[in-house]
Amino acid sequence: MKNNLNNMEGLDIYLSSMSQDDFKQKGMEVQPVNYKSMPLISWDIYMENYQNMLVASKKKMELSEVTTLAKKYQWQNDLNLVFSEHEYEAIIITDIKQNIIWVNEGFTKMTGYSQKFALNKTPNFLQGKETSIETKNRIRSKIMQNKPFKEIIINHKKDSTTYKCEVNIIPLYNKETTHFIALEKQVV
Repeated sequence: MKNNLNNMEGLDIYLSSMSQDDFKQKGMEVQPVNYKSMPLISWDIYMENYQNMLVASKKKMELSEVTTLAKKYQWQNDLNLVFSEHEYEAIIITDIKQNIIWVNEGFTKMTGYSQKFALNKTPNFLQGKETSIETKNRIRSKIMQNKPFKEIIINHKKDSTTYKCEVNIIPLYNKETTHFIALEKQVV
């Protein structure tokens, strides 16, 4: 395989060095591509911008999915404001009993657990021996107060490693609270 790869690289170099006349003389239909070289710094700037566009696009899709749920459950929250005010990697939406009804891809990247695994469970499965009982009690108490809050908790990934997680939990309501959204990110 390695030898074939070297041959293909050689062919690529050979073909890229050919002029239009060389292609015509050899009766080839393939047209050479004229690439303009770019300084490395331009590539870095391009890639950074491209990465930023991908992140923005993904966040827009996530907002769209959450907005679809908002229509279904008739939430009155200003979700555009919620998303613009909080940085996050993972999104978890639970029902009033804290059963997970939706998570984003960022949840899987952060925790190692799939969306399928997380559905219909409470976020308690992320907690373990390193999770502070005091923090768990504070979160439970704040949820009962039915007001937005921020807390930092130590959670456990699927591979049992721990991570410190900043959680912004916001009640989602129509006439009364029906669900909660948690916008989460790892912190050091």
